[in-house]
Amino acid sequence: MPAPTTTPTPTPDRRSFLGRLSLPERRFVADALRTETVGGVLLLVAAIAALVWANTPLKDSYASLRDFHIGPAALGLDLSIQHWAADGLLAIFFFVAGIELKRELVAGELRDPRAAALPVIAAICGMAVPALVYTLVNTIGDGRLDGWAVPTATDIAFALAVLAVIGTSLPSALRAFLLTLAVVDDLFAILIIAVFFTGDLNFAALGGAFAGLAVFWLLLRKGVRGWYVYVPLALVIWGLMYNSGVHATIAGVAMGLMLRCTTREGEKHSPGEHIEHLIRPVSAGLAVPLFALFSAGVAVSGGAIGKVFTQPVTLGVVLGLVVGKALGIFGGTWLAARFTRAELNPELAWPDVFAVASLAGIGFTVSLLIGELAFAGDTALTDEVKAAVLMGSLIAALLASVLLKLRVRRYQALCAEEERDDDQDGIPDIYEEHDPGYHLRMAEIHERKAAEHRERARLAGASRDEADRPA
Repeated sequence: MPAPTTTPTPTPDRRSFLGRLSLPERRFVADALRTETVGGVLLLVAAIAALVWANTPLKDSYASLRDFHIGPAALGLDLSIQHWAADGLLAIFFFVAGIELKRELVAGELRDPRAAALPVIAAICGMAVPALVYTLVNTIGDGRLDGWAVPTATDIAFALAVLAVIGTSLPSALRAFLLTLAVVDDLFAILIIAVFFTGDLNFAALGGAFAGLAVFWLLLRKGVRGWYVYVPLALVIWGLMYNSGVHATIAGVAMGLMLRCTTREGEKHSPGEHIEHLIRPVSAGLAVPLFALFSAGVAVSGGAIGKVFTQPVTLGVVLGLVVGKALGIFGGTWLAARFTRAELNPELAWPDVFAVASLAGIGFTVSLLIGELAFAGDTALTDEVKAAVLMGSLIAALLASVLLKLRVRRYQALCAEEERDDDQDGIPDIYEEHDPGYHLRMAEIHERKAAEHRERARLAGASRDEADRPA
């Protein structure tokens, strides 16, 4: 049996890329991705249900429910169900994204500028190249440039659902890289929505929203607790932000960023981590799947699929997700590693990075949202863009599945090594290699096993002598 491989210590002038995570970071990533995986499966089910519902004789009932209006008109909130899902439920999703971003900035991978440089550069390239691909396709094909931002987003939940469906477990370093990419991706998606998809501003409502956010921040600083204080205030802030002309999901991000994500003396978890733990299941298990249910229901036929690959707008979206994302993230990662003198973990290879980059081409949730914002008022084109997002995400998922399956045995071996806990103390052995207590425990375990086997050998010898004795 070959000895397990170990990761050499990088030389002083070189840093390790995709190296071993610290134990607390590894546990956080595992917990976060576990919830996202379950949510991703629900998201996948919701998307399939929407497609089936919108392409059967029941399609009229789907359209009627999706377009049904509800809400107080006096407050400017007489919205369709689809609108409530996009502006209301996704505010919960972006609230969690805001907490994730705050945590990464103060306690996670992004807190160290040198360590953050590589995933940030990879994420930026992973958004810039798809936008360039879309722009190039539509410039050559005389299409519309409005949708340049549609293929820039990555859907971490859908990506993890694909991993769950194909039965592939990525090593923790690759999973953390994918999560960090998604967090940075969400940040820039938020900026794109805020800057490029803001309508005519209502300064009175915007001022009220900022005043509400100031009260929210002050209550947090004063240590005020109680959901009955924050939930009504959050709803008021959201309503004012919606009426201001700024996309309402920005309110969720702003409140998420205000939460404290560092621990103080006597705290096991920071307030941000605690609230994220409570809200993430609501976001991943309810808000995002319901958004998918009311946004992914587009008519799919042979002719519609053919149009996806023949019209510049939709072709640009597909190529942006499939080609732009993979080349952007992989190219950005390779260049950043080269110029920052970061060494790739020797237990992994560059094809692993390309597989993860391909997986990031799944741009479901935020891509659908940006598609609705970019082509608002043109229902036919909006549906075609949604079909393109679905097709591009499907192709990216299939490509990534093939690439990941080619290395599945290697991933399984690495995951097994990461999970190995021979002394059964609840801490993986790879984190205790320099702990004398671990080696003493292992010595005691091996001594007990040796004594057990010596006793078995003695009994086996006695039984053989007895069997060989003449009757």
